[in-house]
Amino acid sequence: MKQLTALCGVLAAMAGTAQAGGIDRSGQPIGILFEKGNYVELSYGRINPSVSGVDRAIGPIPAGSPSGEVAGDHNLPGLALKYQFSDQLSAAVIYDQAYGADILYAPTSPALGGTYADVESAGLTALLRYQFNENFSVHGGLRASKASGKVGLKGLAYGLPFDPANPDSYRSVNGYEADLAEDWGTGYVLGVAYEKPEIAMRVALTYFSKVRHKFDTVETLPGGAAAQLGVATIDTFTNVDTPQAVNLDFQTGVAKDTLVFGSIRWVDWSDFRIAPDAFFGPTVGSLTDLEDTTTYTLGVGRKFNENWSGSAFLTYEPGTGKLVSPLAPTDGYRGIGLAAVYTQGNMKVTTGIRYLKLGNATPETGTPDTERADFTGNSAVAVGVKVGFTF
Repeated sequence: MKQLTALCGVLAAMAGTAQAGGIDRSGQPIGILFEKGNYVELSYGRINPSVSGVDRAIGPIPAGSPSGEVAGDHNLPGLALKYQFSDQLSAAVIYDQAYGADILYAPTSPALGGTYADVESAGLTALLRYQFNENFSVHGGLRASKASGKVGLKGLAYGLPFDPANPDSYRSVNGYEADLAEDWGTGYVLGVAYEKPEIAMRVALTYFSKVRHKFDTVETLPGGAAAQLGVATIDTFTNVDTPQAVNLDFQTGVAKDTLVFGSIRWVDWSDFRIAPDAFFGPTVGSLTDLEDTTTYTLGVGRKFNENWSGSAFLTYEPGTGKLVSPLAPTDGYRGIGLAAVYTQGNMKVTTGIRYLKLGNATPETGTPDTERADFTGNSAVAVGVKVGFTF
């Protein structure tokens, strides 16, 4: 059962590329806390999304212009260390890249060509776990997060190119950009777990607080605003809270050498706002408009012999059916994955692959919301490997 339990951790190495349009990446795993003894692991994941769509008609331009492949490939490195101080007290330090985005529309799209989002983050989580007895334990700690980003709004979906002779172009946001400099923020983690070792049962509930960032920001104003103010760029700031989240992880033995496992993850994306101070002000508008997500995973693991175990699992994130931001042009997903664990002495190697069918989505801009493109038939493939050692 110990070998089968390791299968649950592979989900972190094959991070959820599609959650909230690709922004939620690692899923913030804390499973290393439940490894036996002292343990260190290094993981690497590679996400290859295929996300494209076609414009809807805009003005005299007919529908059908391609967006190009708007989502870029990305890597997900991870590192974690767990140390057992005593029978009751242990600690862990986890490095991950919880959030990110890499979106760029091709020039072939008159509506959205040139629109982009580039968000990077990295986090360190320090946790303590106290085990009251073999059944109950609590865990918690602090999380430090580094983040930065660049966003640009381009194309006719954001208004006409600036023309001093055209009064309508003064109201256009076509050409707006925001560059958010690197900033650190802190938050906390709290959780509780119940275990029944004789059947490899464990249920762990973990809460991740929001992390507040205050980014020094350079805003590049669209032509009309720049002409009125007499400046093309403004140095401002942007307050951003990365969202709070809750993870429910569970597993249990159901037969000899067989384990059922799964998770439920909720993320409070509806409270996530990127509103640079000059363009939006402190309370009005946002560059993002995301809905809360709940992601479900369910799988079964099987031990084949003393060295090899394997698992298969399904993942599902329901779509909202609502219009989406061009910076997050998917709506939920369904996925299937396979994983394998090879154990030899104090070494454990976990590998896996995951296929995701991304939900169809309709990006919008403007007030009132106006449909600008249709994204259908998209997918992503994630592969990962994790190497761990007990010491």
